Amino acid sequence: MRHFNCVILAALLWLALATPAQAEDGYRLWLRYDPLPAHVRQRYSPDATEIVLKTNGAIAQSAAGELQRGLSGLLAKQVPNHTVVRNGAVVIRLTKDTALGAEGFSIRSVRTAGHRTTVIEANNERGLLYGAFALLRRVQTQRSIDRLDVRERPKLALRMLDHWDNLNGSVERGYAGRSLWDWRTLPEWKDPRYTDYARADASIGINSVVINNVNTQADILTEPYLKKVAALADILRPWGIRVFLSARFSAPMDIGGLKTADPLDPAVRGWWKAKADEVYTEVHDFGGFLVKANSEGEPGPQDYHRTHVDGANMLADALRPHGGIVLWRAFVYTSANEDRAKQAYDEFAPLDGKFAENVVVQIKNGPIDFQPREPFHPLFGAMPHTRLALEAQITKEYLGFNTHLAYLGTMWEEVLKARTFRPQQSSRVTDTISAMAGVANIGSSRSWSGSQFDQANWYAFGRLAWEPDASAKSIAEEWIRMAWGNDPRVVRTIVPMMMRSRQAVVDYMTPLGLAHLMGTDHHYGPAPWVSDLQRPEWNPVYYHRADTNGIGFDRTATGSNAMAQYEPKAAQQFSGDDYLLWFHHVQWDQRLDTGRTVWDELVWRYDHGVDEVHEMRRDWAKLRGSVDRQRFDEVAAFLAIQEREAKWWRDACIAYFQSLSHRPLARGVAPPEHPLSYYEALRFPYAPAH
Repeated sequence: MRHFNCVILAALLWLALATPAQAEDGYRLWLRYDPLPAHVRQRYSPDATEIVLKTNGAIAQSAAGELQRGLSGLLAKQVPNHTVVRNGAVVIRLTKDTALGAEGFSIRSVRTAGHRTTVIEANNERGLLYGAFALLRRVQTQRSIDRLDVRERPKLALRMLDHWDNLNGSVERGYAGRSLWDWRTLPEWKDPRYTDYARADASIGINSVVINNVNTQADILTEPYLKKVAALADILRPWGIRVFLSARFSAPMDIGGLKTADPLDPAVRGWWKAKADEVYTEVHDFGGFLVKANSEGEPGPQDYHRTHVDGANMLADALRPHGGIVLWRAFVYTSANEDRAKQAYDEFAPLDGKFAENVVVQIKNGPIDFQPREPFHPLFGAMPHTRLALEAQITKEYLGFNTHLAYLGTMWEEVLKARTFRPQQSSRVTDTISAMAGVANIGSSRSWSGSQFDQANWYAFGRLAWEPDASAKSIAEEWIRMAWGNDPRVVRTIVPMMMRSRQAVVDYMTPLGLAHLMGTDHHYGPAPWVSDLQRPEWNPVYYHRADTNGIGFDRTATGSNAMAQYEPKAAQQFSGDDYLLWFHHVQWDQRLDTGRTVWDELVWRYDHGVDEVHEMRRDWAKLRGSVDRQRFDEVAAFLAIQEREAKWWRDACIAYFQSLSHRPLARGVAPPEHPLSYYEALRFPYAPAH
């Protein structure tokens, strides 16, 4: 018998050793509630012994449940829910404090009924939820919760993710797998992943989600799909998130049987009002419509010789009785305009003050299209009597997809803190907006975003939408501590990597203010030579205008004069080398402040970008053994891909521009690995999200 027991024990031991522990694949994002070190837990245990919820409601229940989940994990003990306040309790309760606004919160250390407590208060349940996540964030990052007196409220009322997800499960410009939404199995099957997604959004203050692509199909507004939308809304609602839909402007014709979508036609206006009533019957707290109109072939009011105001205000009238809003995108361009960068300003600035109060004009961060670096959009500050939203792209369509490390917090901080110098209002971009919308980078990937470091962009977007004056560096450190741990060596290594990563991408892709040099259609890899597309503004040569004499797009008074769309003082912000070729066509031999000619500086920037990626690879390698093996290996592999593709960008662009400039490379500079013809011949029919 003893021998038999030993055999059984040995077999069990072998099974335990042979069965791998659950891998760390990034699914938990920054909500990793692993136990803190024992000596750290002792600092929190006396002040987090139980959770007392003093109000009812689904969102408040989510707040209490998340606190219980988080504190129990972090403190390695069961933190129960109680109704009676004891010493060390975390009390969640509503209050009346106008200074906190609609979604703000306070976290204070007080004595309640003689007991030492931590009290989270807010004017509504959303504030309580955000306060709960804020307290967990402090514990995760090992900050003190003694003598707390924290008060926060969001700067922007609308903090939104825009999913470019299609009804067939594909994701336009999505690099993280298929769509998060399984339309085929909704509404019956509600994937638990939807709840985890909602938790992640709520943790960074996201309060609205557009669940379908701006290049939408009208079918999303039909009764079967509205049932599915309602099921998603039911899941997101307890986490303080409202659902919006992208609406196709021609829907009255596509699914309504009308012969026109003219916004001034009474039948069309009646159709939209009836459709809004139907939507709100299914989703009582529906947020409203996002509309892409008269852009890239999408239908819109200009098809009927009407204005953007006519189209937006028609939809606003339909939504107004229900409290809904219209987000009307200002991303418009046609081949008729002499400079694509000018068109949105030319079309929208004269309409300031004419949009309905429940219309928000949604403007991309720059005047072209989410390029690695652009000047801020001239419409910011130019429409003081219109509600504006800043649209950013979290998915890295132009910054290396999911495999390149490019922390975009620095990009968004750059535009938010830029000064418009408009006389009507405060001069910063952040003070001209009431909303931020981010094109989501989320999909079916286990890591949600397709890579570990792309999670940081989702996180940073939410944190900056909550507080646009926040520091991108402090947000990066906060995310690192939550996603990778509080090891000082890990934090000291990753923060500099993230902070210089976006500039590295700019340098090896589009240095000195260049833009739109990527492969056409799929946007994968360099193709600055493309010049044969049907419309001029689809061709990369349209943007760099390189020839034997020089390079760059002249947007001064001698060219398109797009610079005149900015206040003169604002234009001075673009006088440095970072925007040189965006605004100027300059000779190859012009000497810059660096002492190098334009040609030599261009090559130096390309080399510097590649060198920066090489340094990031070297820094990451030092963390072997300091972070979990699976995520370490993935990041290492992706950095290798990034370095290879950065060199491809460098070599292809130098080969092409040298074919025009006929300038030699400086001494010690390596020539491109292949001739220009090699790079021009590359084809990518199966590029991601093509």
